[in-house]
Amino acid sequence: MKTVSNVVHEYPHVSERMRERVQKAIDELGYRPNLLGRRLATGRTGLLALAFADVTLPYFAELARRVSDVAEEQGYRVLLEQTDSTLEGERAAVSGIEAGMVDGMIFQPSVMSSAELAQTRSSLPMVILGEGAAPLSIDRVMIDNVAAAREATAHLLGLGRSRIAFAGHEPGRLSRTSELRIAGYQSALEEAGVIPDPSLLIPSDAISPVDGAAAIGAALDAGLRFDAVMCRDDLAAIGALRALQERGLRVPEDVAITGWDNTLMTAVTFPSITTVAPDLTALATQAIAMLVERIDGLSSMGRHVLVPHRLVTRESAPSE
Repeated sequence: MKTVSNVVHEYPHVSERMRERVQKAIDELGYRPNLLGRRLATGRTGLLALAFADVTLPYFAELARRVSDVAEEQGYRVLLEQTDSTLEGERAAVSGIEAGMVDGMIFQPSVMSSAELAQTRSSLPMVILGEGAAPLSIDRVMIDNVAAAREATAHLLGLGRSRIAFAGHEPGRLSRTSELRIAGYQSALEEAGVIPDPSLLIPSDAISPVDGAAAIGAALDAGLRFDAVMCRDDLAAIGALRALQERGLRVPEDVAITGWDNTLMTAVTFPSITTVAPDLTALATQAIAMLVERIDGLSSMGRHVLVPHRLVTRESAPSE
């Protein structure tokens, strides 16, 4: 039995011949390690949690796949936690991991404060994704949202557009993500000598193509005119495309569009959508590497890491 355990845990002192025999028996019997037994023996479960707002959003679905693939390479499995962007949901996700269900968490918070997150640091290996609250004590991985938004806006300016709208942000109080992207958008306008027009900030009630289309459609129907729209995310961009086409406006001839996230559908819309592409593989790889280091006992102040992004130019705002 000890030999079986040594093979399951990949200890190096087992001969290759014995390893092959044991692995064959494991495969034939359909053996699966007992997680409770593993935790009692090693103090670990081999499970990680990935917690974010909504598993149905394409960006999060694609991110989950990358995180799962990278975690598997490190010998871990990933459990998904959906928080619905509520304080109760985020607290429930954190309390679950603190109860010992998993070895660590990759978390994209929307509403939990830095102070509350900091209180989890002593007992919980955690890496924060994105731009939400993150105390200095916790590792964080993100892209440079300001630089990426500036780059997308500069691309539209380079196409000769001057009435550039920003669409898809929250009505009322902005998320940190929206704040940073609007800051980059406005910075690019100012650098080009264009005074930002507050009327060109077009909020959307939710992250969806339907809400994006409704927001752009309502703005156009109210008489607002623009020759380009930078969208906070790809779903807003798809909605904008629909609203413009329904009103007889051509994309990109009359209005150019950029999205954000490089989700799969942006390559197959008509026209296809120019979009900011975060390097999700780098994001997942960096997050898993940092989390495993914390699980293995690394103790230090939090590390904040930026991963690359690029602008993928397609038909909705092509390079000239």
